[in-house]
Amino acid sequence: MAASPAVIESKNYLSRFGTLAWLSLAQLVRSPSHSRRAEAARRAARHVLWLSAALGAAIIVLMYAIDAWEIAQMPKRGAPSLWWVRILTDFGKDEYVLAALAVLLIAVAIVSPALRGIQRSLLLGLGTRLQFIFCAVAVSNLVTEVLKYCIGRGRPFVGGEANVFHFSHFAGSPAYSSFPSGHATTAFAFAFAVSVIWPKARVAMAVYALVIAATRLVLLAHHPSDVVAGAMVGIVGAMFVRYWFAARRLGFAIQRDGSIVSLVGPSSGRLKRVAGGAFAP
Repeated sequence: MAASPAVIESKNYLSRFGTLAWLSLAQLVRSPSHSRRAEAARRAARHVLWLSAALGAAIIVLMYAIDAWEIAQMPKRGAPSLWWVRILTDFGKDEYVLAALAVLLIAVAIVSPALRGIQRSLLLGLGTRLQFIFCAVAVSNLVTEVLKYCIGRGRPFVGGEANVFHFSHFAGSPAYSSFPSGHATTAFAFAFAVSVIWPKARVAMAVYALVIAATRLVLLAHHPSDVVAGAMVGIVGAMFVRYWFAARRLGFAIQRDGSIVSLVGPSSGRLKRVAGGAFAP
């Protein structure tokens, strides 16, 4: 008995889904192939060096001159009037940001195998960009978690006083996980990643990152130097992931001077038309 068309189509879909999923993962770990990756690496290293030097100096100044004064100006921890700040700060929580990106990636993975031609190419282009943003946030936060554990800086007023040099290395306790700020890492990695793909969103993403950083100070979850350190890790981590993608010709191009630019991606209008076609009855 011949298989029904529905069964055949289901098998074809599963086959295409498996192939796309495998290729999506394989392209992330394949050997770099871009001929200008060495120039890009040197240029990125210079930028990281200057950024790290500037922000590193700012962190030292903040630790010695600003941190203790700043946390003394903030409202009392747990004040009822700060309920809206506690809600707002969750928009910079790595679990929430990564979960939202994962849902979008899964949606792309489910819909793409059912499409063909230009529609599938457009959706896969969006998928590559979502992969980049997800990896930028995930890698940056992995570095932050390691630093938190190793440094073990106490959060504001841990121990009952404004001692900004209260450390317990390798404690692994939330009370000694102040440096760097995980929310700031997430916010700045996310903002940088989105901005390099969609430059028109740069101002909005900068505001988002700064607001999330400010909520961590108001809630006495971090010292100012913690959020600056988180911003540095987030930006540098996203820059590393951008280089990783560019060296493998994924979503980015490397110009002759080593600068990395985002490839032209699908417009919102075209994506809406693809989505409408994919979900139409």
